[in-house]
Amino acid sequence: MNAVATLKGPVGWTIAQWQAAYREEGATPETLLAAWAERGGPSDNAWIKRVDGAMLARQLDALHGLLEAAGGDLARLPLYGVPFAIKDNIDAAGWPTTAACPDFAYMPDQDATVVSRLRAAGAILVGKTNLDQFATGLVGTRSPLGAVANAFNAEYVSGGSSSGSASVVARGLAAFSLGTDTAGSGRVPAGFNNIVGLKPTKGRLSTAGVVPACRTQDCVSVFALTVDDAELVADIAGGFDERDPYSRPQPVASERPWPAQPRLAIPAQREFFGDAQAAAAFDEAVRVLKDSGATVEPIDFTPFNELAALLYQGPWVAERFAAVEALWKRNPDAIHPVVRGIVEQAASYTALDTFKAEYRRAELARRIHQSLAGFDALVVPTAPSIYTIAQLQADPVTLNSRLGIYTNFANLADLSALALPAGMRGDGLPAGITLLGLAWQDHALAQFGR
Repeated sequence: MNAVATLKGPVGWTIAQWQAAYREEGATPETLLAAWAERGGPSDNAWIKRVDGAMLARQLDALHGLLEAAGGDLARLPLYGVPFAIKDNIDAAGWPTTAACPDFAYMPDQDATVVSRLRAAGAILVGKTNLDQFATGLVGTRSPLGAVANAFNAEYVSGGSSSGSASVVARGLAAFSLGTDTAGSGRVPAGFNNIVGLKPTKGRLSTAGVVPACRTQDCVSVFALTVDDAELVADIAGGFDERDPYSRPQPVASERPWPAQPRLAIPAQREFFGDAQAAAAFDEAVRVLKDSGATVEPIDFTPFNELAALLYQGPWVAERFAAVEALWKRNPDAIHPVVRGIVEQAASYTALDTFKAEYRRAELARRIHQSLAGFDALVVPTAPSIYTIAQLQADPVTLNSRLGIYTNFANLADLSALALPAGMRGDGLPAGITLLGLAWQDHALAQFGR
């Protein structure tokens, strides 16, 4: 996407372009960000709430204070005046958090840790974005505000659950955004909208101040136009946080550089559900990887498939119910019917089922780690296919479950992941691939992803 400066403000700028405007051209946040607070215009259901004039003014006052504390050195504020968005299951002080459920809404009195760190680096929050309600879905159609359309063809889904966060970045309305990723919600929307989606190692980015989906598996993810931007944001937002009991510091010497010619695995058994264009796009991406000097070898994908199925066909749905239990008891009809049908499956599982499933998860994760030994990363299609909004509305469960076959296993197996654009399909829709590595290989994935 080309950067465009119009009377309505910059559109499609990367972080580097925002930095250059302030550091080299003397632009001011008051001038460049004014358009984000303008009222009126056509509705856009990628947003749940956008910044208004008063909210922007308060942030700009705080930004001036940060700059004064930095001695006027913009280099000490790497996100100075850069507009960003967050999924509306992430807290920001003074902004309601709804998780796309009005009856659940509350007003937090402090930022989520990741938001606080980004604002401390100078970033300006310009809106909270739509999602599959309670982050339950990979499609972007399970919201009372309606389905968020694909940025390239409005008949198709945007992917979810971080639908709005991907959409506003793909359309240049935010330089970057935060989503969450439990089952693929930070990767599938990136693939469907031709942007970068970084799913960090579990625990690298704090989930304090984030409405849980599956609390033991949740990650805060980053959407951006470039790998450089995604990595920068993750580095600023990341780090150990005592507020989050699942936060963990990065072990010393846990990162390892890749060789000049990396060894990559791909699934020996690939499923595209009859989508020949998706299959062709992945084959082309593999060809490009080989031409770049990588060695690409197939591996048995059976343990990955088995682990992926456990996430929704096992007791982890009880974690999703835990997040909405109080609302379900008070007003079950406030929950989207498809989402409610999923979380109510919690009643089908016992404590014994939970322990048995955890034992199986550990076994499969061990097999996955063993199968990846000697490889630098696994490369998969970000999604096996893409569907229209009408198709998802007609068959909301089966088609959604198909979209997670290359994503659902990642957090259960403690893998890091980076979703990348991989060209366009013959029908003009984006194709994407995802690199997956062991825990704490985030920077190595990013280096190769460039």
